[in-house]
Amino acid sequence: MKTQEKKEFQKLVDSNNPKPNLLLNCFWAFSVGGLICIVGQFLHNTIESVFKLSHLESTNVTTLIMIFIGAFLTGIGVYDKIGKVAGAGSIVPITGFANSVVSPAMEFKREGFIFGVAAKMFSIAGPVLVYGITTSVIVGIVYYFIR
Repeated sequence: MKTQEKKEFQKLVDSNNPKPNLLLNCFWAFSVGGLICIVGQFLHNTIESVFKLSHLESTNVTTLIMIFIGAFLTGIGVYDKIGKVAGAGSIVPITGFANSVVSPAMEFKREGFIFGVAAKMFSIAGPVLVYGITTSVIVGIVYYFIR
């Protein structure tokens, strides 16, 4: 295609694309993300009071439970439906991280456990881990020298 034809085609595509309702999308992202956080806080408070664990121990147990819930809901196909409604509201909490690990693993399981599940498991979450760890190291070094 020539450049002019590409521009005309892009205009046609843009004019036919549905415009997202940003206010409604923000509402759902905030509501669902907040609900996930409320569930996590409820679990944390319950674990801390019922099992008489310290704050740190309760936080660790809550994190594990929330990761399990996210992975389980992904495995049975529910988390994807939540994600369609909530958008970023389902990605930001730790359950979204579990979803980003389990989804590729499920998608590539037919290729075997080594070249499928193990190789593809961190294809989405891997860059998040790399940049998250790198950023934390840089912040730690800066904090060390400032302090």
